[in-house]
Amino acid sequence: MNDVIIIGGSFAGLAAALQLGRARRKVTVLDTGLQRNRFAGHSHGLLGHDHKPPMDILAEARHQLARYPTVTLFNARADGISGAIDNFTVSTGDGESLSARRLILSYGVVDQMPDVSGYAESWGTAIVPCPYCDGFEVAGQHWGLVWSGPQSMNQVRLFHDWTDTLTVFADGHDIAPDIRADLERRNTPLVQGRITEVAHHGGHNATIRLDTGFDVAVDILFAHPRNTPSAPLHEPLGLATVNTPTGIALKVDERRETSVPGIYAAGDLANPGMPSVTTAISQGATAGISAQQSMLA
Repeated sequence: MNDVIIIGGSFAGLAAALQLGRARRKVTVLDTGLQRNRFAGHSHGLLGHDHKPPMDILAEARHQLARYPTVTLFNARADGISGAIDNFTVSTGDGESLSARRLILSYGVVDQMPDVSGYAESWGTAIVPCPYCDGFEVAGQHWGLVWSGPQSMNQVRLFHDWTDTLTVFADGHDIAPDIRADLERRNTPLVQGRITEVAHHGGHNATIRLDTGFDVAVDILFAHPRNTPSAPLHEPLGLATVNTPTGIALKVDERRETSVPGIYAAGDLANPGMPSVTTAISQGATAGISAQQSMLA
């Protein structure tokens, strides 16, 4: 029996595996290789790895984990979870059945691309979600922001640390008069109409085409589409969730334990705030240490 099975082998999952491997706990990591940030050319803001391709960072992490004999990495999909603390069973897409005393869920989320021409093709290059990840490289340039709800006003305030030239696209949302007044006070244009196309011109640059017939060129477009967990494994387990502006996240305590004893969660799957590689690694390490300490005699 494994001490811990980790479902999801991106930054959070591998950080958990590293802590557990160093504690000489028997760990199996199941991963499909479909990391959320695989569309990004570079990862930024990660101490010691700034401006490196995320896939290169993960490849090096896997290489380093190979020195820990109790850690096993499998390229496999988890199809189901059953059992309870000290006796969980995970079934895989290959028909295997694995057992463990603890589970860590770190299988992340999938961004749901809107039905807009060029949007999916521009994701990770001309369209990005996080200023901490990509803002420095385009600081001082013309930014666009797709309005997604009341939380977008916080992003307007945040973005002005990087640029004084920001255009907000209402994209069909009814913007309240007080918010319109605030945008005007900040010299931030609000463009009406729904986005019908994102024409990507290489690099970050794109032209935003609207159903009003109006086109706006920006140097980068920030957007926050809805997302959904990349697997439904948590649903039959009845794990508690919290609502976020873009979807749901698993509810965890300060030790990263979910509402079901013995099951921990880390990374975007359990992060209701602004996701990043740095926070995913921190949460994964916390989940791994917490799982290990919960098994002490």
